[in-house]
Amino acid sequence: MEDYHKPDQQTVQALRNIANRLRINCIKATTATGSGHPTSCCSVAEIMSVLFFNTMKYRPEDPKNINNDRFILSKGHAAPALYSMWTETGFLKESELLSLCQVESNLEGHPTPKQQFVDVATGSLGQGLGVACGMAYTGKYFDKSSYRVFCLMGDGELSEGAVWEAMSFASYYQLDNLVAILDINRLGQTDPAPLQHHVEKYHKRCEAFGWHAIIVDGHSVEELCKALSQARHQPTAIIAKTTKGKGIPAAEDKMGWHAKPLPKDMAEGVVKDLQARIMNSSKRLYPATPMEDAPPVSLRNIRMPSAPAYKQGEKVTHTVVAKSFENDTNINFHKVCCFSVSVATGCAARERNVVYASTLASFFTRAYDQLRMAAISESNINLCGSHCGLSIGESVCQPFIHPKHPHYMLLTQPPTITPMNCNLQPTTSQPHPFPSDLTHSGVCYIRTSRPENPIIYSSNEDFHVGQAKVVYQSTEDKVTVIGAGITLHEAMAAAEMLKKERIFIRVIDPFTIKPLDSKTILEHARQTRGRILTVEDHYYEGGLGEAVCSAVVNEQGFTLQRLAVAHVPRSGKPSELLKIYGIDREAICQAIRKMLSGSANAK
Repeated sequence: MEDYHKPDQQTVQALRNIANRLRINCIKATTATGSGHPTSCCSVAEIMSVLFFNTMKYRPEDPKNINNDRFILSKGHAAPALYSMWTETGFLKESELLSLCQVESNLEGHPTPKQQFVDVATGSLGQGLGVACGMAYTGKYFDKSSYRVFCLMGDGELSEGAVWEAMSFASYYQLDNLVAILDINRLGQTDPAPLQHHVEKYHKRCEAFGWHAIIVDGHSVEELCKALSQARHQPTAIIAKTTKGKGIPAAEDKMGWHAKPLPKDMAEGVVKDLQARIMNSSKRLYPATPMEDAPPVSLRNIRMPSAPAYKQGEKVTHTVVAKSFENDTNINFHKVCCFSVSVATGCAARERNVVYASTLASFFTRAYDQLRMAAISESNINLCGSHCGLSIGESVCQPFIHPKHPHYMLLTQPPTITPMNCNLQPTTSQPHPFPSDLTHSGVCYIRTSRPENPIIYSSNEDFHVGQAKVVYQSTEDKVTVIGAGITLHEAMAAAEMLKKERIFIRVIDPFTIKPLDSKTILEHARQTRGRILTVEDHYYEGGLGEAVCSAVVNEQGFTLQRLAVAHVPRSGKPSELLKIYGIDREAICQAIRKMLSGSANAK
């Protein structure tokens, strides 16, 4: 603390004034819209004041500046407090605060990237610290810059396991550029928080996770200034004991006021009282200017430096590995031990790098809410779910490696998520097929299988989001078959088997399920008299079949049949499971014969 300079009395009073103006603005805004969390805002008033006008270094006229300190409001329901701070900086007009939550306003009830000063959407509690970890990791290991990351959390979300996973991550990677401020205001939505005001217990927990922890009075400007100035060689947790509803006498530390704006007459009285607490001060505070030491980065047109060295016909298995990608900025990939989509979202913020996160496909179900928030955040992250569907075989207990959930989750998410299947089985040196341009916008999910299968495409094949590939065709085709992943190989094998019977089929690899290449599918299906068969290593609900159904629903003269997994699967060899659940090459042949027989009978 030898570098700590105690603020003079004028500075202290100016910070207190900012805190009380925050309370006033939050009360006015939430009362005007009839919605919001004024009591949650009031407990963080001094914290926000000190952070934005005494601690953080940033350019208020340029919120996205790459050198700025980062701020994550994990307790997103206190969004009016964030908007109030940016009003203090002059970036927002005070009149804009009164448009809170109105349909034409970008000041929503929780922070979203519609505002330049918001990097990611927050408010689904427990995720903000993971995002902050990703930002801090990027700052320390990619940018190697002096900017710091601050994350303001509520005590309610400290019951979330994701918070403590993030705590562990930050300690393991020694993120000494990360500060978490815990707003311990005691009260939750309908009950007190589990530890209430036992701040010493929070202190012990944070220290046990390898953090430097400091307990402060969260309404003392002096204590906050001192605590936030401490430099450590580990992540820091400021445990701030606060009062929910501070400054609103009728609501201070009382249940029943969560998410309740003040009635107009009550708000007017409280505002008048708070205005009386604002003392005249000739000192105007400005945020400190950041050091300009973050390197410029361009993520445009990043491509593989060379074509992968595999050959068509070889049998290989999917293995996605970390690999360096090069462009004029020499961006490299780091292999990070991380189980959090939120961390990946933080790494990708402000477009500092291209981010991939991978695990077994079924395990992404754990991160459903993090995926949803990544999509709302318009994050450009890439996810790879391996060992998908029945192809996992007998090596693990099959029922918990579900073939369904990851695709279903992602297909029903906002439009910024693109699920795709890896139908090309790559060598271990090449994570492919990805889009040829590796900087696809939005969340990209790649579903890979485990068994060895023949390579279908040449090593220099281009892949583009939303563009299907026709992998098997003739002028005599009677049915269009659409497969994905392992079922594409089964469909091609079925085509060879049926060819011996003089039955010809067309096989399409959709590549991406969302967006689906409806144009290519409809064009080729018309050439096979509208007959379509989809086959997928997935449940009937929420996968390839339903996507194709949506594409043809308004078309006349189309016949669509679907093969998918109808029951919770069991363990067994992949070939046995494909047969048992009716999605192997024999099942495809049988379904096609039945379709053509039905067509003949109809005639």
